[in-house]
Amino acid sequence: MDDPVEPDTVPIALDTVSAVAFDMDGVLTDTAAVHASAWKRAFDEFLRERAKATGDDARPFRLPGDYLAYVDGRERLDGVRTFLRSRGITLPEGGAADGGPDLGQATVASLGERKDRLFLEHIREFGVARFPAALALPRELRAAGARTAVVSASRNCAALLRAAGLEDAFDVRVDGNDAGRLGLPGKPDPALFLEAARRLGVAPERTAVVEDALAGVEAGRRGGFGLVVGVDRGHLSAGLYHSGAHAVVTDLAKLVVAGAPA
Repeated sequence: MDDPVEPDTVPIALDTVSAVAFDMDGVLTDTAAVHASAWKRAFDEFLRERAKATGDDARPFRLPGDYLAYVDGRERLDGVRTFLRSRGITLPEGGAADGGPDLGQATVASLGERKDRLFLEHIREFGVARFPAALALPRELRAAGARTAVVSASRNCAALLRAAGLEDAFDVRVDGNDAGRLGLPGKPDPALFLEAARRLGVAPERTAVVEDALAGVEAGRRGGFGLVVGVDRGHLSAGLYHSGAHAVVTDLAKLVVAGAPA
């Protein structure tokens, strides 16, 4: 079935929306593909080593299918668990200092750390690009009297925002470090977005969520947020609507600040 037709514009009506919470990877920063590549390298290396030892199926991690279904938008270790569960694999949780991705040493934590190292190596070498309107839209919202938040499962959120020139664009940041400190579950649970709304002092029903991940859009729907906008970076419009988006756009520039604060 064809994807739904994209609207020309989607209004953020300030008489009903007082705050907007943005996801980072894939919405503000062009880093989703870097995450996906790092996950693929980490998982494929592990799967090959496991197959040598056990004879198990060594099918590689599929892009974009496995990334979108099991990892995208999730907290890092939850992504490891969810993908491995899809292959019928269970590993000990372990710790960050565990060994490499071979059958005898791999843990959930070591695979997550391996992915993070690969991701950060790429960022250090090539930097971080932001999408068009990633700075202009939050600035416009704040100038019009709305409050803004960035919400990310990444523990590297602050560094990535600095690298992208976005560190001063938001009133509130809720990231993977907050999730760990506060014991907040990752997306599709709405806890991270609800924490952002709490810090902003705005009720969820008066807060918009802008997300590119299916799990993130589902989190917005489950949290009772007043407006959930999906950002389609790769022919996922139908899936984003199915997950609970009220509207889907391919470019943040299609989000138009409208009206005056209530």
